[in-house]
Amino acid sequence: MSNEAPPAAGVPASVSSARLSRGTIARYATGSLGTGGFATLPGLVLTYYLTDSLGVAALAAGAVITVAKVWDVVIDPVIGALTDRDLARHGSRRRLMLLGALALPVLFALTFAVPPSLGPVVAGIWVLVAFTLTATAFSLFQVPYIALPAELTPRYDERTRLLTWRVVVLTLAILLFGAGGPALRRVSEDPFVQYLVMGVVCGVVIGIGMLVATGVARRAASATRQPIRGSAAGRQEVGNEPASRRPRELSPEGGSTDQAAAGIREHFAEGLGALTRSRPFRMLLATFVLQALATGLMLAGAQYVATWVLHSQAAVELLFVALIAPALLAAPAWGALARRIGKERAFTIASIVFAVAALSILGMLWAPGDWIYVPVGVAGIAYAGMQSLPMAMLPDVISHDERTHGAGRAGSFSGIWTAGETVGFALGATTLAVILAVTGYVSSTGTQVVEQPDAAITGIVVSFSLAPAVLIGVSLLTLSRYPLRRDDVDHA
Repeated sequence: MSNEAPPAAGVPASVSSARLSRGTIARYATGSLGTGGFATLPGLVLTYYLTDSLGVAALAAGAVITVAKVWDVVIDPVIGALTDRDLARHGSRRRLMLLGALALPVLFALTFAVPPSLGPVVAGIWVLVAFTLTATAFSLFQVPYIALPAELTPRYDERTRLLTWRVVVLTLAILLFGAGGPALRRVSEDPFVQYLVMGVVCGVVIGIGMLVATGVARRAASATRQPIRGSAAGRQEVGNEPASRRPRELSPEGGSTDQAAAGIREHFAEGLGALTRSRPFRMLLATFVLQALATGLMLAGAQYVATWVLHSQAAVELLFVALIAPALLAAPAWGALARRIGKERAFTIASIVFAVAALSILGMLWAPGDWIYVPVGVAGIAYAGMQSLPMAMLPDVISHDERTHGAGRAGSFSGIWTAGETVGFALGATTLAVILAVTGYVSSTGTQVVEQPDAAITGIVVSFSLAPAVLIGVSLLTLSRYPLRRDDVDHA
């Protein structure tokens, strides 16, 4: 008996098993120009923007970001269920992706458009509201975007190929936004103008990347859409699939607000059910969340390392060049290694290399200097694998669940996945804010000159080295319990 996921009903086997075209891979990968930009730039500069430009206290800055991300955790599973419903009703996940791509540039610019005269309290509230709305727009795109690989191809190695090139673009986006975003601030001496220009330009580029990727949703739908016929009651039925295996959806007749709310709660429960019943998903998600926390902590700390340890505003751009330049070359190599030894083994190797590289940066406590770019470069090589390999493993997890519980739940998985990723990165920024507060970090406005205590400098270095290394070490424990292998996906 074969464990390979069968083609969708009504779709020729040749469509499901064919190699993905270069155009499909390119359009899908371009979406990571948007996802990489949004994941990188706020994580890099938003905490620093709050503490060192708007004068918001470090702990309050962490609370602003955390509250916005908690909302993400609530809304992502709901969006996952809604995008599953869109696929069942309209044969495509494109609608929500398009809405998010169009709304994000405006909201992103507003996040960095706080008038300097408002004061720290009002400024903090402004950023909280604007960033929460921006994160919601991003989720409308990101959740269905992550669900697409499971629908584009059922093949173990084709998914690795697809996600490898996505990570090539992702690492390029991290370089572009991580180095280019801070560089845009040098267009003016006025901090307000600096951040406004950065927000407008980067928001537009993020939106363009997302818009290009929305076209792939049509390709995914054409490969997985099942015949739809109207029923006597006005509902839609998908193929001959049993009702117990059909994705649940709200009545197309509309119904009351209470019915709609009940439907959303049911869909939210469906996402949590995916987490409960799938052990491969739990292990992979736990690993990814811990690693997102580690990398989010380093990302949020990079600007502080550049300013207070290396004493150079340009150093943050150099750190990103050191991180991403090797990763651009390493992503295809990790894909090749995964094809030879398996994704889970390659993922383990990448994680260990990253942890060792991060731990070595602790030497900055005693000998700060340009040598930091060497371990950061090594971490960049490992980071390429830590991004591409779990994302290539997620469609395998979804296919495994489809074989035992029925199709139509990819959006539920991607909603929980995106929520977990959001938690990881949010807690990274929050953890940094707590470390800064505990070690006595002094916040300031853009025109103030302050001195930081030695304890704060130590906290900055630890948050960029020891803490991430420990988190990666813990993630290896959950990764070791991930059960799926190539044979579970492709062979009997």
